[in-house]
Amino acid sequence: MSKRLLNLAALLLVLASGAHAADKPKAVGQYVDLQPVAMPIVIDGQLVNYVFVYVRINLTSGADVVKLRDREPAFRDALVRDAHRTPFVVPGNWERIDEAKLVAALTRDATAIAGPGALNSVVVTAQAPRKRMMPPRPQAPTSP
Repeated sequence: MSKRLLNLAALLLVLASGAHAADKPKAVGQYVDLQPVAMPIVIDGQLVNYVFVYVRINLTSGADVVKLRDREPAFRDALVRDAHRTPFVVPGNWERIDEAKLVAALTRDATAIAGPGALNSVVVTAQAPRKRMMPPRPQAPTSP
């Protein structure tokens, strides 16, 4: 009886390994996900918060994904430089960044880094403020 059980186990092992070998490798998406980047929120020259942004750079079907994923630090560096040059601040909100401004700036830089015809789009997938903050109070009007 144990020989029969051993043969059955061997048959199951062969079938399982054959099914595993038949699995197709999963297709790699045509994108580069950036590591989270801290965007400064600067109000009146004062740093009041950081918002961590998660960005995906979607590539065209003909782009060299492996090469461009190796360039991920260059994409992040360009984003940080843009954010410090002109902060992506949403007026009246210290917990979010202006996605449209960020996408426009990074699209310009990512196109220069990736080369012509490699970039499809840039998308902010998430935002997470470092500190939860109340919006700034409106200033009281001054009397003459």
